[in-house]
Amino acid sequence: MKKITETRTGKIISDVDKHLEYLYVGDYGKENNIKADFLGYTKRIDKVEHTDVDLTEKLVVTVSSQKGCPMSCNFCDCPKLEFKGNASESEMVDEIVSAIALSEIKKGKRLNVHFARMGEPTLNKDVITTARYIGCLNSRELCDGFKIIDFDEYHPVVSTMCPKNYVDFVHFIEEWIKCDEDKLGNKLWNGGVGLQFSINTLDEEQRNKMFNNKSMSLESIGNIIDSLPVPKGRKYTLNFAVTSESNLDVDLMNKYFDKEKCIVKITPIHETHTAVENDYEIVTDYDVYEKFEQPLVKDGWDVIVFVPSKEEDEDRITCGNALLSELNKE
Repeated sequence: MKKITETRTGKIISDVDKHLEYLYVGDYGKENNIKADFLGYTKRIDKVEHTDVDLTEKLVVTVSSQKGCPMSCNFCDCPKLEFKGNASESEMVDEIVSAIALSEIKKGKRLNVHFARMGEPTLNKDVITTARYIGCLNSRELCDGFKIIDFDEYHPVVSTMCPKNYVDFVHFIEEWIKCDEDKLGNKLWNGGVGLQFSINTLDEEQRNKMFNNKSMSLESIGNIIDSLPVPKGRKYTLNFAVTSESNLDVDLMNKYFDKEKCIVKITPIHETHTAVENDYEIVTDYDVYEKFEQPLVKDGWDVIVFVPSKEEDEDRITCGNALLSELNKE
């Protein structure tokens, strides 16, 4: 059984039988929901107004790499589900192709595929082959010039919680950041590959609580990033889902991470059922973001502040949500 939930910017598909959930949404545009001085978006964002979205400009498809999630983060609804292992390559391809089909986009400018709805993507090696396969589908014409997927640019993105004691983590990351290249280093598609590390705070005690002691230490994550090549496109993203009590101290940021390789992304913790149950502050005051952003910018860091609209949080399209956790109870 599949349940399709309409949102104001797209649709969420909850596949009860396969224990999977995925979605597609449009984007308000960088000028409306981000502040990033280094990109030229310098306007303070006190509130993001909901507007109609143009799916042909940018279609964002967010898929599950696992059926549930074993990471047990205490701000996320995915652990409410029984964990049933990895999604297969064919299941992930079906999630992506089905979402694009439901969007009814025949040709678009940009396709972003985020492996971020449910699961820790680095625990599923088929994420890499899935991303490559979609890139090849988008690049390859069939008979009479027909394409199954047709976007000018394709950008797959992995968001990782950096699971502790996972011996193949570094190998996955090394393979992921070059999955858009052939063996000779030639690009397989127009676009790039995104890599985001969930950090949230530079206070180890806070992090251990948030990630239920299942994420690597900051030092370990920093050492892994140090071992990676300088990104050819966008830098590696350090994601901070913050409350006003989070720690984004500039000296600690410089201690653990390299600003030549990394950008800092500041977002709120989204209003999931679990975040509310655990009394997390859902930040709506831009002053909170600014107190973290400005010292980093002054120190030379590239910083993105992403602010969702009230409607996006209400529609539960943001990270940490899982409608399946309620459907399974029904």
